[in-house]
Order: sequence, then structure tokens, then C-alpha cells
Amino acid sequence: MDSLTQIILGASVGEAVAGKKIGNKALLWGAIAGTIPDLDVLASPLLDTVGELTFHRSVTHSFLFAFIMSPVLGWLLNKLYKKDNLGVLPWTLLFFFGFTTHALLDACTTWGTQLFWPFSTYGVAFYNIFVIDPLYTVPFMLCVLAAAFYNRSSQKRRILNYMGLGLSTAYLLFSFGAKASANNVFEQNLQQQGISYNSYISKPTPLNTIFWSVTAEGKEGFYHGFYSLLDKNKIINYSYEPQNKHLLQPYLGNPKLRRLLEITKGYYTVVPAENGILINDLRFGKFDDWRAEGGTYVFVYHVQKNPDGSLSFEEINNRPDIDKDYFKDYWNRIKGI
Repeated sequence: MDSLTQIILGASVGEAVAGKKIGNKALLWGAIAGTIPDLDVLASPLLDTVGELTFHRSVTHSFLFAFIMSPVLGWLLNKLYKKDNLGVLPWTLLFFFGFTTHALLDACTTWGTQLFWPFSTYGVAFYNIFVIDPLYTVPFMLCVLAAAFYNRSSQKRRILNYMGLGLSTAYLLFSFGAKASANNVFEQNLQQQGISYNSYISKPTPLNTIFWSVTAEGKEGFYHGFYSLLDKNKIINYSYEPQNKHLLQPYLGNPKLRRLLEITKGYYTVVPAENGILINDLRFGKFDDWRAEGGTYVFVYHVQKNPDGSLSFEEINNRPDIDKDYFKDYWNRIKGI
């Protein structure tokens, strides 16, 4: 999720663990605990495109990191705030739950999280919530901010904090239910239209959990479709795109290319470029492909050979232009219009 959401979640978890004893210090350090895993982005300038994709949401988002770093930071914070007499264990739990809730929430998004690093670099992803979702964040934030203005011994402070945790958790549960409902429609349409598929990825479109997109893996390509829970017509108009695996042939054997394809979990298509090839990451799809004029992939990587035979990788910015008309059209599509 986005940084603000993780700060709010971390602050709330910190408050739940230690707010009654140390007040707003628990909110502060909980927020810091919720931020620490995303500090892995500081390494981005030192990494190439594939290295950045591999490193982000790996070490600092793993269960191993939480198990190792939580007691270390718990011990340090207990030394720093010795007068508060909180103890090593509560400080350790504050960081442990701050780290693990951060990682698990990130695993709900399309990016996924390497929860089991270094034993596995697989990005665990549930695809049930977009990386930025105001309906998750805003009510949660208002509750946590309101709680901060009450004395640490106040019952209202705890009620507000748990209300925020409850509302956000309820919304996450709703997102799983919404995904299941959309999946049912996607699967029925695939069957009714005689489309054979091996697997599929469904995910919410930006900023909501009502309007969903799906990418289904066929034998030699992929089928794409969209569905809003508010659609009166439950017929999905699937588009098809060949994978074009054969275009990878001149580049096979390169470990970075192999890793890039692993990151996409096999959900990619290849198209020729003026120099080299373009690899489309289908996990994120074409979020504006619901428009009459079609759309472009959100994440595209340009791969080309260097004179020495090595490969270079560059991410292509393919984000749609966001303006007033776009938001109007998008809002209408969410409503099923």
C-alpha cells in the first residue's frame, strides 16, 4: 500500500500494543515501524531496473526481517525510553506487528510481497485491493488522528483506535468478497464463451473495489476483461492478445531476463520494438482499456542487446493521462454506466 496508509496502520498497531502506557509515543513509533520496510527504496539509485524490481518488497518485507529486527529495535527503544518502564517485550511486539501488518497488507495488492525471503523470492499476492484506496485509508486515518487527542488512559482513545482497525479490516474483508463475486462472473463468461484457460489473475482497478479487471492465461496468449459489481449486464467482452514467446529466443539464457519473467509470474506478452523487444507485465493490465479507444499497459519493459552482448532493461512510462474527463468516464464505468 501507499506510504500514508502504512503510516496509519503502523500508528494504530503501535497504539493497540502500547498506547495505554506510553500514549502518543506508541503512535509515533508505530508509524515509524510502519514506514521502515519501505526504506528499501533508498537502494533504488544503486540498482538497475530488474534489481530494483527484485529488491523492493523483499528483505525488509519478509517475516525473517520482522523476527530478527524487532527484538533488536525493541531493546534499543527500551534503552532510549528507560523512564517509561515499558519493557523490551512490548517494544519488540510494537515493531513486530508493525512490520508484519505492513508486509501482509502489501501482499493484498498486485505487487505482492516476498514474505518468505530469502527462502523464496516469490511475490505473495492476493490481488484484492489497489495500492491506493481512499475507502481503506481515510476512515482509518480519521479515527487514529482523533484518538491522538485523547489522554492515554481515556477509554474513548482506545475505542477510536479499535474502530479504525475494525473499519479497515472490514473493508479488506469486503474486498475479498467483492473479488469472489467478480471472479464468479469472469469464470461463468469464460465457460459460456468456450474460452479455455489455465489460470487467471483478477484485480481491482485504481482507487476502488467495485470495478475489476481480469487476465486469463490461454494456451498461447491471454484474454482480458472488465466487470463492475454494479453492471446490469454480466456479459464480459474479452479481448485476446498472443504472448509471442518466440520473440524472446535471441535473449534467452540471461539471468536478469529470467528474473524479470519470474516477477511477472508468467503473465507477460512480448512485442517487437525498433531496438529489441517490449515486455508487457500483464499482472497490472490495462486499467484504461475499458474505454472505447482502448488502453496501454501500465508496466512495460524495454529489453535490448548492448554491443558487448549483455542486455539492458528500461521501464517505459505508459501511464494514462488523468484529467477531468477521464475521472468522469471512470466514475461512470464504476457505476456500471
